[in-house]
Amino acid sequence: MPELPDVTVYIEALEARVLGKRLERVKLMNPFILRTAVPPISSAEGKRVTEIRRVGKRIVFVLEGPLYLVLHLMIAGRLRWVQPGKKPPNTLVLLEFETGVLAFTEAGTKRRASLHLLSTLEGLDPGGVEVFDIEVGEFASRLRRENHTVKRALTDPHLFSGIGNAYSDEILHRAKMSPIVMTSKLADADINRLFEATKTTLREWTDRVRAEAGGNFPEKVTAFREGMAVHGRYGKPCPVCGAPVQRIVFAENETNYCARCQTGGKILADRALSRLLKKSWPRTLEELE
Repeated sequence: MPELPDVTVYIEALEARVLGKRLERVKLMNPFILRTAVPPISSAEGKRVTEIRRVGKRIVFVLEGPLYLVLHLMIAGRLRWVQPGKKPPNTLVLLEFETGVLAFTEAGTKRRASLHLLSTLEGLDPGGVEVFDIEVGEFASRLRRENHTVKRALTDPHLFSGIGNAYSDEILHRAKMSPIVMTSKLADADINRLFEATKTTLREWTDRVRAEAGGNFPEKVTAFREGMAVHGRYGKPCPVCGAPVQRIVFAENETNYCARCQTGGKILADRALSRLLKKSWPRTLEELE
């Protein structure tokens, strides 16, 4: 799922192309992408884009009115910019501007990505704060609001905005912190380290995604990026210590971590494999070797 760095660069690219421009037509190629009926989608046509903003992981086009066209990419949704006169790719919806066409695509068949047209943004924002807008005291307060694993807390949209599975793995590796440590057990020094790791990781990856796009529309938005320390790198060497990256798999999510850097050499139990292997499940890196 595109997260804060990816969505930020998407918005920068869109601002350069459609801010102040007229949305001439919304062409639904798959009617199920549109999740609202009132106001009708036709009422967005002919309106100028006055602002583009990020709400969590959503992209919001603020149109004259105001009306709010909200794109939620979910896991497999992506955006493509098509120059005038060029053939658009297979897609769910086409947003036709006077300067070009924005194609909203989604890989696979699950169709989780969505488009909403709203007359108000009330109720859209789950309440997570932008980590760059707060001090460490509020960061600590939010982490300690409920007792969850630190991984779950970082990715909770009610606590923090725009952080998902991929960048939380990278943040925790940088902070040298176990993904399953409970927030109630975090000392002030731990939270300070995590706060700095969060800001640094998100800032660095935003810069890297922006540099990769090179002023063009970003075409390689992915949760698995070359240069990531642990996310998507199961079995590969940690770039810091060389130990093989480990994982915890739950449903469709996979948490990646370095046992040597983050858990003192302990291999965390995987809900599926550890139950299957029972006593054969390795508890440490030494047993794994």
